[in-house]
Amino acid sequence: MEKQFIVISKSGLHARPATLLVQAASGFEADIHLEYKEKSVNLKSIMGVMSLGIPENAQIKITADGTDAKQALEKIEEVLKTEGLAN
Repeated sequence: MEKQFIVISKSGLHARPATLLVQAASGFEADIHLEYKEKSVNLKSIMGVMSLGIPENAQIKITADGTDAKQALEKIEEVLKTEGLAN
């Protein structure tokens, strides 16, 4: 499963939002990855997410694979939207 988003946060996905996403992803067994500019990192790794340096207006893709992949994507989408990080 996968979903695409556009980052709307003026500061991009810096430390605080990256931490929120990692915490959300870590609650699931699914393999969850964040893709940006053809690079893919484990969304459960704060260093991986930070290494992408995702700015405002970036297009990102979240992929999830596993028994709870659908629930994981729904939770991550909820965090992105309620925190005003992405559409």
